[in-house]
Amino acid sequence: MITYWNVWIRNMFINWRGLNLSISKTLACSLTLLYTSTISFAQQVTSDVGNFYPLLDSYGSKNEVSLSYLAKDWKDAEEWRKAAKAKLNELLAFNPEPAPLNTEILNTTKRAGYTQYLVRYNLNALQKTEAFLLVPDNLTKPAPAVIALHDHGGFYYFGKEKHTLTDNRPAILVEYIQNLYEGRSYADELAKRGFVVLCPDAIYFGSQKLDPEALTPGVSKSYLSQISKADESASIKAYNKLAGANEVAMEKTILTSGTTWLGIIAQGDKVAVDFLLSRPEVVPDKIGCIGLSLGGLRSTYLFGLDSRIQVGVIAAFSTTYQQMLKEHAHHTWMMYVPRQYQFLDLPDVASLNAPRPLMVMNCNQDKLFSHSGMQAAEQKLSAVYKKMKASDKFKCNYYDEPHSMTIPMQEDAFAWLEKWLK
Repeated sequence: MITYWNVWIRNMFINWRGLNLSISKTLACSLTLLYTSTISFAQQVTSDVGNFYPLLDSYGSKNEVSLSYLAKDWKDAEEWRKAAKAKLNELLAFNPEPAPLNTEILNTTKRAGYTQYLVRYNLNALQKTEAFLLVPDNLTKPAPAVIALHDHGGFYYFGKEKHTLTDNRPAILVEYIQNLYEGRSYADELAKRGFVVLCPDAIYFGSQKLDPEALTPGVSKSYLSQISKADESASIKAYNKLAGANEVAMEKTILTSGTTWLGIIAQGDKVAVDFLLSRPEVVPDKIGCIGLSLGGLRSTYLFGLDSRIQVGVIAAFSTTYQQMLKEHAHHTWMMYVPRQYQFLDLPDVASLNAPRPLMVMNCNQDKLFSHSGMQAAEQKLSAVYKKMKASDKFKCNYYDEPHSMTIPMQEDAFAWLEKWLK
């Protein structure tokens, strides 16, 4: 259609000479407008949602993020915090019946400089999770603690094992840890430096992963036929493919049930704080959180929603919703909260715990987030901390790396945690 109109307009311009001058001027004006409009349409910027972007961008631009600390001059920061958290919890929409932790120690492994406990505890009346608890050697008094939140990476078979040392790792896991963490289990490194560390599985990963045997008959048929002939790494790869494809069905069912995936994850991560507070090894007012990618998103919501968290580190998960509307919206279904953008942008969530110390680490070569999105999020958070007269408690670093948490990034995160928790 664009080609047809371009040819038609060019022909009309050629015929202007035979027209009356005043009519020619009027027609020229109209046709120029039409031609410009046509060319503009032809050269429009593409997006992840194609021609639907103008509609969604226009609608999204009306969002006033009314509960952002920057939305107006809040006279009482605590009043703002209370209102914003209440709305966010309402939108996350997951309030299950609580249950006592009923902690079980499933396994104990002595490692160099610390002891690793595999524990299981209740998240609520319907869910349990497993976690690694790492306790440094020779503690003479309670120590500061860090909740290390695992990533996504399309690797569902494992959760906590992706950043915690385990024995007899399959080759596929070794390769994964090398690619994202330069081969280092950073949770164990934190334990060696004197932190009590908790590494809990989120829903859909590790001990809470999808059970193929429980899927609707036929859905897992191909997977089950593959694993009968595959080695361990190939079986895990096939499992991850199955679980990835099933995210759509999972999200549809979660929304239909009246809750949100991120709400389920966030509730579980808050119980991780409950768990640490039940431990005599932990200083109650010295708890931080850290995570890469989905772990960074989990860290964002845990830091923002739970005032018991004193310091946060977010790695490779920082952007604004405005930037995501245009591109890079192809993330896991786990991150979306319907209508949140009306009240809070993504960086606004992290700001809910300001002026507590927060570090954000971005990767310049990250294919999941645009650089402009990272910078926009940094500007928002920086403005919040400046408004609270606490600029020294916010730090944003950029690394010339792909989506990852390299050893230099880990070292910067450790230094930040040590500065504010020790």
